[in-house]
Amino acid sequence: MAGSAGRVSLISPAKLNLFLYVTGKRDNGFHELYSLMVPVSLSDRLVIELGGHGIRAVCEHPGVPEDKSNLVCRAAERFMDVCRSRGINLPFEGMRIIIEKNIPVGGGLGGGSSNAASVLTGLNRVAGSPLTGTELEQMGLALGADVPFFISGRPAFATGVGEILQPCGDLPEIWAVIVSPGVFSSTVDVFKKLEFGLTFQPDYIMNTGSNALPFDFGFDGGGELHNDLEDPACKLYPEIGSTKKEMELLLQRKVHMSGSGSSLFALYSGGEAAGAGYRLLSSRFPESGKKVFLARVGQATI
Repeated sequence: MAGSAGRVSLISPAKLNLFLYVTGKRDNGFHELYSLMVPVSLSDRLVIELGGHGIRAVCEHPGVPEDKSNLVCRAAERFMDVCRSRGINLPFEGMRIIIEKNIPVGGGLGGGSSNAASVLTGLNRVAGSPLTGTELEQMGLALGADVPFFISGRPAFATGVGEILQPCGDLPEIWAVIVSPGVFSSTVDVFKKLEFGLTFQPDYIMNTGSNALPFDFGFDGGGELHNDLEDPACKLYPEIGSTKKEMELLLQRKVHMSGSGSSLFALYSGGEAAGAGYRLLSSRFPESGKKVFLARVGQATI
């Protein structure tokens, strides 16, 4: 985080679900998950201009709302309400939050949740850190299941609906070539399409008592990874499946989907090989509506 008293600049990273299993369904309709979530160096940039009254979001991306439905506005409002309820004096009464959107919208990379987490942590620092990390995570959970992950900022095994986090051990050097197929994937619709009784395969290694990885990452291709939401997402959005096949043909390696889609990724154990894959796809997808990104896995910036 950088800035002056009236202007704060923030980096808001994306995430990948390196694997994702749907392990159960609650009575309220929410699904329980087991996933390995990691931050990546693909990121949005936020600028919070403190001052005035009210909270406003500003973003040039047509898919991002600028009213109070935007998670950044809800995060700022919630932070201020909690502080006021505790008698904490804040050095600001309103703000304008400018979002420079680089993370694909509706791509399963957690951009909206990351933006909300960045606002919570950024405002907390400006206010002199009156709230603990745990308190911020609890506050973030009310905004979305992925928000606590972005507040912690570390690779983690996620269970529950994604909000129960077990920190992951150190990752080896991993790079990802990420492709957005150019379609917005609805998380709600993908879960509705999931045939839970048919797709559930309890053959994963649940790693709830250790921070060690349940498999070896010393390979390219990620052949052991899996996402239970990939099949229903491909049925709803055929562009995801066709883009995956094209990527695997060009890159000659396994390609996986993150979250509920639509973004796809291929893993590499070194930056040079990943860069070659990025350049290859960039040359093949220049005017197709697809966007290609090169990212370091496990950290917010390269």
